[in-house]
Amino acid sequence: FKGEGEEEPLLAYEFEPDTKSEVLVDLQEYLLTSQIFHSLMDGAAAEQASRMSAMENASQNAGEMIDALTLKYNRARQSRITTELIEIISGAAALED
Repeated sequence: FKGEGEEEPLLAYEFEPDTKSEVLVDLQEYLLTSQIFHSLMDGAAAEQASRMSAMENASQNAGEMIDALTLKYNRARQSRITTELIEIISGAAALED
């Protein structure tokens, strides 16, 4: 530390353990644990964000697939109805002759 003696920054405080070195060691351990905890929480938050993004993409892809399959189904249905109408009209025209 800068400033020894009267200019020392920690001189104005009274410490429970008598030696400053014990306090500084405790502060250093606290800082290290806080940094590790912060890193773990940051990783957990990143994992949750990644999961949310993956689920959102999966939901969007499922919606697009549903839309495509609905379009195919409606085209097939429309084609079947059109074929039946043509057969009915052809049958009626054949009876008129």
